[in-house]
Amino acid sequence: SVKDLEEQGFKGIFVGSGAGLPNFMNIPGENALNIMSSNEYLTRVNLMDAANPHSDTPINLGKKVVVVGGGNTAMDSCRTAKRLGADVTLVYRRSEAEMPARLEEVKHAKEEGINFFTLHNPKEYEADDKGAVKAVVLDVMKLGEPDASGRRRPEATGETITLECDQVIVAVGVSPNPLVPQSIEGLELGRKNTIAVNDQMQSSIEEIY
Repeated sequence: SVKDLEEQGFKGIFVGSGAGLPNFMNIPGENALNIMSSNEYLTRVNLMDAANPHSDTPINLGKKVVVVGGGNTAMDSCRTAKRLGADVTLVYRRSEAEMPARLEEVKHAKEEGINFFTLHNPKEYEADDKGAVKAVVLDVMKLGEPDASGRRRPEATGETITLECDQVIVAVGVSPNPLVPQSIEGLELGRKNTIAVNDQMQSSIEEIY
């Protein structure tokens, strides 16, 4: 603990825990089988040989894969699934112009045959009798006024469509691990539960950076 470190004579403590907790959308059906974060998907495929059915922890190799998100990690997930033989559809709640992914990433994804489904946002997932995802219900979106990010805010139109799929990869960002700040009493937090710091990267506790 921080108290233990102080008692051992340490005068400064650097917290470098990063933001490795994948975000999910917390919508109905999200706990169905074969729905996973992009972090888990890419880690298992690239580092654990999980695309190999004979590996220790193989993943489901979907034939109709939906990737949710519009950033670089979403593009990585799309292209990986495509190379593993899937028909891949990218679902993003804003238009292509608002995508945070680099232009070359978008370009390469299109060149590899990724289907872009912009102005749609998952509303709920449907599962089969074995508990595995079989479809995603999408809200049809429209763009409103700009939000805090400077991009136009996506708003649901009230219309929905259903897209069949047998695997979903969620790439909607990451958050800091809450266990670190929760374990340090008196540590002030900022936006999205990040540790609040001054210009010198010093936290509300003098010796913690």
